[in-house]
Formats: sequence, C-alpha cells, structure tokens
Amino acid sequence: MPEPHKKAFRASRMHLARKRKGLSKTEFANKIGVDIRVFSAYGSDRYHPSEETLQRMQSVTGFPREFFYGDDVEIPERNIVSFRSLSTMSAREREMALSQGAMALLLNQWIEEKFELPKVDVPDLSREPNPEEAAITLRQHWRLGERPIRNMIHLLEDHGVRIFSLAINTRTVDAFSLWTDERPFIFLNTQKSSEHSRHDAAHELGHLALHKHGGPRGREAETQAHAFAASFLMPRASVLANVPRVLSLNSLVQAKRIWTTSVASLNYRLHTVGAITDWQYRTLCIQVARRGYRIHEPNSAPRESSQILPKVFASLRDDGISRSQISKELFVPASEIDQLIFGLTMSSIEGGGKSTPRSKSAKLALVN
Repeated sequence: MPEPHKKAFRASRMHLARKRKGLSKTEFANKIGVDIRVFSAYGSDRYHPSEETLQRMQSVTGFPREFFYGDDVEIPERNIVSFRSLSTMSAREREMALSQGAMALLLNQWIEEKFELPKVDVPDLSREPNPEEAAITLRQHWRLGERPIRNMIHLLEDHGVRIFSLAINTRTVDAFSLWTDERPFIFLNTQKSSEHSRHDAAHELGHLALHKHGGPRGREAETQAHAFAASFLMPRASVLANVPRVLSLNSLVQAKRIWTTSVASLNYRLHTVGAITDWQYRTLCIQVARRGYRIHEPNSAPRESSQILPKVFASLRDDGISRSQISKELFVPASEIDQLIFGLTMSSIEGGGKSTPRSKSAKLALVN
C-alpha cells in the first residue's frame, strides 16, 4: 500500500478524469495497474498514488500531472441536471456528459474571471398554470412578441444562459441543462440539425424556467419541457395565421422555414393548437417517419453558433493568449476545450425566415 500522501492529491479530479474517459472504477483501476481496494483508498483521500501509478493515470486519461493536484472540483449530480433523453441514455454516457459539464464549469469560471458576461435573466416560471402560459410569459418578459426567433443561441446568450457543446460521440444524449451558482447552463449536441438543436435549446430553457427549484421529474418534466419548447418556438397566434392552405408533407416542409423548426415539431404544434385533426396528424407522422425526416431533416437551415465564445477567444488572441495557454492554466488537455466549443465558434449565423428584430449583441466586457 502506498505511503500516506503528503501533497494535495484530489480524488475528485481523479474521478472526473476517469469519467471523461467513460471508465468504471474497476476498469480504471485495472488500466492503472492497481487493486480496486488500493484505488478505493485513493478515492477516500487516505493515500497518494505512487509516481509510477500517477504516470499511468496521465497516460490513460490524457490529463497532465498538475490536474490531479488542483482544487477540488464538483461534478454536477444527476438530481440537479435535466437531460433531454434520459430514458435512452446509458449510465456510462450520463457520467461522461456530467463530467463534461464539470469541465465547462471550470472553463466558464476561468472566462468569468476575465470577462463580464451578460447578466442572467431567466425568471422562475414554476407557478405558471401550464407550459404554454409559461412560454407566453417568457416571450413577454423578453419582449419577443409573436414573431419567430431569429437565432436561439444568441437569444439565450443575450439573457445570460451559458451555452456549451456536448461532444461525447453519441446521438443518445441530445442536450442537458442545470443551474449552478445562480447561473444557467445548457449543453447542446452540435452534431444534430439546426432545427433539432433549436428545439433542444428551447426544451432545456423550459427546464431552466419551470424546474429551477425541483418539481416534476422524469417523464412529466420532459412532457412539460417539450410543450414549453413548442409553444416558445411556435406561438399559437403565429401558427394559426400561417396554416398551409393545402395540408401535405411538402407544404409542411415549406412552412417550417417560418419558425426554423423540424417538420415533426411543426406537425405536433399544428395538432396541439387544433389546426389539424387527429387523422391528419397521424397520417403526417407516418409520412415523416417513412421519409426518414425524424433523423435527416429536409431543407435544413444553417447551423446556429455562439456570439459570446468567438468574442472571448478573439479578445484573448488579441492579448496573445491561445487555447493551448488556456489549457495549461486549467491543467486540462486542449481537446477538452475544443469539445466544449465544437460547432459554436464558427462564423455567426442568423438562421430563420421572418423574424424578430435583430436582438442587441450580447455585451462582453473585460474585467480589470
């Protein structure tokens, strides 16, 4: 058994690195060549791994030695996180996603020490009678009117939501969200179509506004967030004013461009507002499935991107700070930073057709 440690080796950081690689405790112990009982001793902070074991940890995880000696880091717990597709997610995938959330919190803290980001403006709407009323209230609060939303990511960032990408090489994890230190975070799977990503963002916004202090969990919470997203993206009056005169799958493909939503979402919304019958809704559902439109969205809009992250990294570049330097300061592989901003830092895109007036650009100020 290794001697009691003298340095501040952090078991929390060891477990974070382990979970980022998708390894169980037994798998990780085997890979670093120690008995599971010895590994458990590390986990209780009673013993320090030998230098040889620490080098194997570095090799297995890709994290530098300094990472394991930083301050304690908190991995978001499942009970405070709202997952978009928890029912189809394995425990391993969930742990990988939560560990990536912890990495985002580290990066966000680093950014906020240097920049003043937009103030948080996501009200608690848990007292609203239903998700549609909550969506209407938030639209009024943000002065959006009834018009379609130009860019969902920009809108969220304008109101203080921290957006990061979710890159764990799986399509089963669509998105998740959480509140921490009074800051709302949303993680999006940027490998999906723009329409599906917008719906995921609105869905997670529903969780942030409706379930900040707990409330329904599981299927009931997901149903509420789904209804909120549909109502927020496609207001009732706007949908009723633009119902296709000739209802068909092709007419829906054309009409969806008004709100930049998926064909399946528009079909659902038309049905919930009473614009189409049960029979029409079911018929269109079958056609959507047969065409493969649930996976491959027709006439997909350009992908939306962040307006905050490009400004942050542009300002850092002007000061001679590269991503590799950021990774050294955080003691994490540069790939971890790349995965958190993947698909979010390309040229700014203003997706959508008829839209709300251009929102004010998210303000970004350097902290002295």
